[in-house]
Amino acid sequence: MRITVLAVPHCPNLPVVRQRIAAALDGRAVEVDVVEVRDETEAVRRGMTGSPTVLIDGIDPFAVPGAMPSLSCRLYRDTDGRPEGAPNVRALRGALAGPPGGRSRAAREQGHPDQGVSEPTGRDGRGRRAPAEGGRRATKPPLTDGRTRPP
Repeated sequence: MRITVLAVPHCPNLPVVRQRIAAALDGRAVEVDVVEVRDETEAVRRGMTGSPTVLIDGIDPFAVPGAMPSLSCRLYRDTDGRPEGAPNVRALRGALAGPPGGRSRAAREQGHPDQGVSEPTGRDGRGRRAPAEGGRRATKPPLTDGRTRPP
């Protein structure tokens, strides 16, 4: 078994997912590789649909159909349906015990039989996309009567 975690540089959820993977492995000697993904091209090539993405033998057991490759943060759902930055230990155990491509088992472990554990939010279900280069933030236009908006 090979576990790979795909993450962007300085991903705040990387330590959490590593700790949860260790707990799910429960002492089994399995190497966990962490791959830093720095650009959109590499995210597409590796199948990263947000950071962190967990791959078991090269397969994302928490994949959501239609999720786009992305450098943004990835959301997973806990057993109560609340968003978290990493899959919970129970879902990871289910994914580790299941056959390759066993996303449905991992989804059942999370309590979501009809949808993936990682549910992209916003953009009509396609998740948030971070700009690949030099993104700009939307701002409000100035008022036309000479006043300025508060900062």
